[in-house]
Parts: sequence; structure tokens; C-alpha cells
Amino acid sequence: MDDGKRHLADLVNMESPQAVYDEVRHIVSLIHPGFPLPLLDTVFRDTVRLFRGRYPGYRACTTEYHNLKHTTDVLIALARIMHGASLKKAPLSEEGVFLGLLSALLHDSGYIQAADDRKGTGAKYTLIHVERSVAFAEAYCARKRYPAGYAEKCTSMIRCTNLNTPVGEIPFLSEEVELVGRMLGAADLVGQMADRVYLEKLLFLFYEFKEGLLKGYSSERDLLQKTLTFYEHTKSRLDSDLGGIHRYLRHHFRERWGMDKDLYARAIESNIKHLRFILDDSGKDHRSHLQRGGIVKRLGRKPPSSG
Repeated sequence: MDDGKRHLADLVNMESPQAVYDEVRHIVSLIHPGFPLPLLDTVFRDTVRLFRGRYPGYRACTTEYHNLKHTTDVLIALARIMHGASLKKAPLSEEGVFLGLLSALLHDSGYIQAADDRKGTGAKYTLIHVERSVAFAEAYCARKRYPAGYAEKCTSMIRCTNLNTPVGEIPFLSEEVELVGRMLGAADLVGQMADRVYLEKLLFLFYEFKEGLLKGYSSERDLLQKTLTFYEHTKSRLDSDLGGIHRYLRHHFRERWGMDKDLYARAIESNIKHLRFILDDSGKDHRSHLQRGGIVKRLGRKPPSSG
């Protein structure tokens, strides 16, 4: 069982899309031993190509918060939630699992710019990225000639990642589609907030919001401060609008890793604890506390924005 020393980031090399995907494949095989993995392999390869600028008609990803790693973070979080749910006999068909993972892979495709879109970065689409992702998913399903209904099911799941849309207002074709949509909404939240470089990446997020004309954040430090409020809103959304579905994670970690804990909750709490420390230390620039991932160095061209 868990000795208390292993953390979420110790289980899989989250910096490697392939390592993350290999674990996702393993998890899927635990849910459905006969799952058609080659079908999912194709979507994963296409997603990597899309974010790396190798997909026809599109530029490489230009956003540094909503990047390929964020997508794979959400992908594995969703697979883990679905596995935990399956252990508790939740009704998850092979189709439901596939469509959920497809939706996770494409849920932020709306940040990717077309090949002839050379102005700014994909962050300019922040306010409309969900509907752009929906449009990409619809086109992708048509291109792959998936069965009728796949596109509609996929797009309703993707809309569950829109924080401004109550899940109750989204039409679903079935109870399973709604269930998986809620799982994706939860995975999108816990996947990003549990990232070991989440606090550092918030600096990238500030500049994405700035380019996307998202109001309410005057500086890097202001965004860090308001992340505490976002954390409270996230807990509320997870427990109410998303039905507490993230709690299936504990069952996954107990079965897969012999650890009777929700490692996402532990990682998020650790990040928030460190964030409070940073904000309480008024004698230091916030960037001096954010040293993981070389992110501050990459932001060197931008002056610290402290407000």
C-alpha cells in the first residue's frame, strides 16, 4: 500500500506524451480488455500532429498554458476517473470510453490556428475556444467517417469543459454521454490544477488571458491571487455541477497503484498551500518562488507583472 512518499508526478512521466498515452492504453484495457485500441491510437497520433504543426491546414500550437501537455494531462485524468467508475460498476460502454477520450484529446483544439492565421497566438481565441474545438471535432468525426451520432455526442462532452455553461443546460443524447461529459469536465479541472508546474504555468495563462481580452486580471500577481477564488469555485463545480464524479479517482489509485488516496486532490492541495505562501511573502517578487520547469526563464523577455 501507499507509504505516503509517492506523488502523482512520480507515477508517469507527464512530460512525455507517449508515456502518458501508454498508461492511458493500459487503463483502457483494464476497463474493457477487448477495447479497439488502434482506433484510439489514430486519434492520439493526429492530436500530437495537430499540436506540433504536422496536421494539414494548421499551425503548431502557440499557446503555452493550453498546450499538448495540458491535453495529455486531461486525457489521463479522464481515463483514471473512468477506470475508478468502472470499478464501482458505472455503466461505461466501449463507445462511451472511446468518445470520452476522443473528446479529451480534441477539447482544446480551438486554440490551434489555421495555417494562414499568422497574427498573434491561439490565445486570441480564449473566449470562443470551446466552440472552435466543437467545430474541429465535428469536422474530424466527419473526416474519419465515424458512425452517425458520434460528432454530437463528442461535442456535448467538450461543452462540459466550458466553465460558463452549467452542465444542466447542455443537451445529451443519452445518460452515458452526460456521465462521460461530467467526467471530462472534472478531468479538465483536476488535470491542470494538479500539474506540478501549475503555479508556474499560471504566468503563461495571464498572458493568454491578456491576448484573449479576458477582463478581470490586471497583473500576474492579480491572477495568482484570484486563483485562490478559482480554487473555491472549482471545488464547488466539482461537487455540484459535475456531481462529485472526481471521487472515482481514489478507486483507481487503490486498484492500479495500491494507494488508497486521491493523488489529484493531494497535489492540488499542495499547489494551493504553496500559492498561499507565495502571496503571503510580500517581501519577494512572486517569480522568485516559481522555479520549476524553466518557465520564468522563458518569460524573461516579459517584465514581471506584479500589479
